[in-house]
Amino acid sequence: MPKKDNANKTFILRIDPDMMDAIEKWAADEFRSINGQILFILDLALRKAGRMKKEK
Repeated sequence: MPKKDNANKTFILRIDPDMMDAIEKWAADEFRSINGQILFILDLALRKAGRMKKEK
């Protein structure tokens, strides 16, 4: 099945309260939503691990 543009999957995540607090503060510092910050962190980790192509 081809991937649609801007199609996101919904996913429920259980997260430690202390970790969530840290993510909330980080997101606020960078003017992102919590969801946006989590996506940013996942993107960084995937690129660092070589699991996603780096944008040119």
